[in-house]
Amino acid sequence: MIAELGRFLLALALALSVLQMMGGWRASGATATLAGKVSANAAYAALVSVVIAFALLIVLFLQSDFSVAYVAGHSHVDKPLFYKIAAAWGGHEGSMLLWCSLLVGVGAALAKFALNHDVSLKFRAVSIQGGLQILFLAFAAFTSNPFDRLVDIPVQGADLNPILQDPALAIHPPTLYIGYVGLSAAFSLAVAGLIEGRGGAAIAAALRPWALFAWSALTGGIALGAWWAYYELGWGGWWFWDPVENASFMPWLIAAALIHSAIATEKSGNFAGWTCFLAIMAFSLSTLGAFLVRSGVLTSVHAFALDPERGLWILAIMTIIAGGGLALFALRSGKLGSGSGFSLSSREAFIGANNLLLVTVAGTVLFGTLYPLISGALGDTGISVGAAYFNFTAAPFLAALLILLPLAPFLPWRKQGFNRRLAMRSAVWILAGVLAGIWALILGATPIAVGAAAFAGWTLAGIAADVWHHRVIVGMASRFSLAGRVLAHAGVAAIALGAVADSTGRPETVRALAVGETLEANGFMLTLDAVQRADGPNYLADEARIGVTGRSLTELRPQRRFYTAGETTTREVAIRSGVGGDLYVSLGEPRTRDDGVIAYEVRASFNPMVWLLGLGAMLIALGGLTAFVGNVAAARRRQ
Repeated sequence: MIAELGRFLLALALALSVLQMMGGWRASGATATLAGKVSANAAYAALVSVVIAFALLIVLFLQSDFSVAYVAGHSHVDKPLFYKIAAAWGGHEGSMLLWCSLLVGVGAALAKFALNHDVSLKFRAVSIQGGLQILFLAFAAFTSNPFDRLVDIPVQGADLNPILQDPALAIHPPTLYIGYVGLSAAFSLAVAGLIEGRGGAAIAAALRPWALFAWSALTGGIALGAWWAYYELGWGGWWFWDPVENASFMPWLIAAALIHSAIATEKSGNFAGWTCFLAIMAFSLSTLGAFLVRSGVLTSVHAFALDPERGLWILAIMTIIAGGGLALFALRSGKLGSGSGFSLSSREAFIGANNLLLVTVAGTVLFGTLYPLISGALGDTGISVGAAYFNFTAAPFLAALLILLPLAPFLPWRKQGFNRRLAMRSAVWILAGVLAGIWALILGATPIAVGAAAFAGWTLAGIAADVWHHRVIVGMASRFSLAGRVLAHAGVAAIALGAVADSTGRPETVRALAVGETLEANGFMLTLDAVQRADGPNYLADEARIGVTGRSLTELRPQRRFYTAGETTTREVAIRSGVGGDLYVSLGEPRTRDDGVIAYEVRASFNPMVWLLGLGAMLIALGGLTAFVGNVAAARRRQ
């Protein structure tokens, strides 16, 4: 009965979204107040319906109701409670229901909070959001329904993929989806503005807070995924340029460009068309990410559904969203206005250069990600694009971004702004960059990494000058604006420094150790003191006790786990973190030597200053949220 009620509520949310779309379109007329109420109430009711449906899916997992196909395929009677709940979005059907819940939530938020001073544009956007909801709710209801029943009911269930049974990855999809789906608000507002023929400044002001919030969530989701890959997959890396990693990075880059472009458009009317174009592309690339994860057209450790037929459905949705949005842009962008013009050394010029660099990086990543698919369609199979391509093509543009970051805040809008005083400041920043480059050189970084360190040092010095200038000297009125900018820019520099430090890590040491034997790794002496059982609720585990001597004394306990339900083996690494970096140890397969002694494969490496990567991601997300709060507060003061 619970599953049938869930199916009904999902269908009801679809029907209510149709009403939301039709009522919102009618309400875009200035006098259609009743239609506006109908549209808004339909949006709220759709949200209630889909949230209850998602809650019912969680109940089915808690009850281990294996008569439901999705529950049987992603849960087990022995699964811990937390992972039973997380399994509700751990597979394709459940994740699509989560996506739809968040998408409908954005529609309800637009109806409640957006543009209360501009009813016509507001309900045009609510109507378009309803159209997006229809596309994805129909996909979930007709091709990916998580409430479908099974005829042959299993006794225990098939279990969730063991590598997904992790706290960070349980939180990662909802956070990432908030970012993906949050960009739909910017899409709907941009398309509504194009249809209405509004000025670019009005559209930019409307969509900027939604883009800020979505971008912050996307940052958090990407960071959680990188952290999970670092400690769960056992290879010691945090970024692999995997197709699914790229799928989240591309909309992040475009959203970053969108935020900066919207600021310029709101201030001076410049880049109005570009801002709408970026809003359309940001959400279009989010749907591309959904396609890559679920279609099976590209191989990835993160992909969890290999179903080409479903992939075709999502490809069709993506074509409607991107194709329709871009066609409308081509027809209506001329109505947005051209702005007031600007000097080549004004803040607009530097924001424009920043945008071009971000879009170029996104384009190179998109080409590298899709090239194996394109070449395969042309008959040239077996081609893959690795990290070398992405590092070579993206690194120069990202370095150029670091150069621009500290300069723009010192330049005026529209007018010529590069003067002797800024040139003198830049000379000091150059010194900081040289010192950072020397630091990386001493660490043994590669030439590219040394350059990245120098640019990061330049950026951090410029950020410090930004704080001093706009708080102490100028007395900038908007604390939120300054704090958001400084935090986000400092986060970018911290990630650059963290990537540099990580690139200097020494090669991994691998040895088969019997109890009592020792290996040396990067200045640490590791002794295998014992191997003992450490079974969990749904797995068997060997846990090594490894004593570590060197810079300090400690004990690490990596595990090798065997999940009986899925007959899958995983490694749970042990990490000793410090200011200097992480000692990273994993336990591999046992083997019997010729003398009858059992030895275990032990892998050890030292990853310098990895904490800078996490710090940088936190600063970027916090900066985005701070700017979001300031933007919302300023909008309320204007109303």
